[in-house]
Amino acid sequence: MTADVTMTLHPTEAEATLSEAEAKVNAGNENGDGAATNACTNMPVNKVQFDTNQLAMYYARLYPYEFMYDWLSYHVPSASATIQDKKNTPSRNSSANNACNVFPKREWSFTLNVRGEEIYMRYQSFLNAEEFSAAVRKRNPHKIDIGAVFSHPPKDHKTIKNFTTVQRELVFDIDLTDYDPVRTCCSGANICRKCWKFMNMAVKVMDVGLKEDFGFEHVYWFYSGRRGVHAWISDEAARMLSNEARSAVAHYFEVECESAQNKEGLKLHAPIHPMLARAYSILEPMFVDSIIPEKEGQGLLANEENWMKVLNSLPSGGKIIRTNLAEKWNNNSNESLTPSEKWEDLKRQIGIVVGKGKSNKGKGAQYLKGDERERLEMWPYETVFKYTYPRLDINVSTHQNHLLKSPFCIHPKTGRVCIPIQVDKIDSFDPFSVPTLPQILSELDEYEKKQNDGDGGDSRLAKNKLEKFLFSLSQTIEASAEYSTEEGKGLKRCRGR
Repeated sequence: MTADVTMTLHPTEAEATLSEAEAKVNAGNENGDGAATNACTNMPVNKVQFDTNQLAMYYARLYPYEFMYDWLSYHVPSASATIQDKKNTPSRNSSANNACNVFPKREWSFTLNVRGEEIYMRYQSFLNAEEFSAAVRKRNPHKIDIGAVFSHPPKDHKTIKNFTTVQRELVFDIDLTDYDPVRTCCSGANICRKCWKFMNMAVKVMDVGLKEDFGFEHVYWFYSGRRGVHAWISDEAARMLSNEARSAVAHYFEVECESAQNKEGLKLHAPIHPMLARAYSILEPMFVDSIIPEKEGQGLLANEENWMKVLNSLPSGGKIIRTNLAEKWNNNSNESLTPSEKWEDLKRQIGIVVGKGKSNKGKGAQYLKGDERERLEMWPYETVFKYTYPRLDINVSTHQNHLLKSPFCIHPKTGRVCIPIQVDKIDSFDPFSVPTLPQILSELDEYEKKQNDGDGGDSRLAKNKLEKFLFSLSQTIEASAEYSTEEGKGLKRCRGR
């Protein structure tokens, strides 16, 4: 098998060492570039020492090759198959049929670390789980990425004239670095439990939108291993989307929040789109709980400096509100007002000025009309979305031929496993509790020692942290009507090996 190899022009960062900036963060000092103003103390270390020998042991003993093969084979014939193709198909539940058409034509990419240099091996492809396993164990890749399913096996792409993409899961990539303009606790690659809540918000909004607005059923979320989340939508309709259709889906969710490139920020118009109205109903309570307070959030309404920034962002029609609330909140007698009370106060004042609320005297007031009224009425939506709405890496979603990190691989910077996330338990997900490579190997050694001593269970992985994540994902996939009985059996075999 020939391999496409590309060598980078710069050495990679040594994995076993903490940078000076990261060390400061982990000690509770400033974040890496000193930009954060609400820096967390006692920030957990998000970088773990591991070596290539441990990585080789993981690939030899734990990486779920059979599971990945079963999941990415899609054992149901494509709806786009011709009538003659379907006549020649032995059975709708035939595992061999679609596995032969899909998995061997899937691109895999390996990133190797050779003497401090990153080497990229693209267009790798494998006939089955055994061949895939053998290649991974031989190469011991630093990182594994997954690409599209092509018209021909990617390993033969140099000899094929019409080598084109055929299908690929619709994927989304959300990264905390894109929230740097609005997070005050960390910046860059640094994360903490405060800013991780941005990911909870993103998952909730995207998951319901993908399922309710597009009818997708097979939406799976994974922790990236460091500072973000990935969504894999595996419905056949999603996999067959053209690049133009993928772009349309991705841009449907895109909101132009304020950024270095977009100084004006989001400008909404009434009536607000139903998708955005639903997003606001999800995000506004989380904005109150996780953005405006100091202790559990970003401190947006927790001190005078911050709340004056918020008041100053009111449009011109809110000048009287800005004046009244600045005086009220800065008054010593109102020091007991909580951030959530300030937010409600602010919304109430806006309601009065736009004619949707009542003054303290009980008289309705309609001070504004036209564009001024709309700008002020939309301001709460725009402010909540500025701080909480999902910030997508659009380029990842718009092309079939885009690579994305494989689930269950080890993140080279943190040593953490890229595990699945259960949406119904997203609020309790803690990235700092995700198992690390040394941790799961240690637990596996301990379990196998108990097995040898006659004090074990009925599965090699039963006592290992990785097993519960693999089990939860396989259960979700097995329950899906799209997958055949044969694949379900394969997943069960993989899960209980």
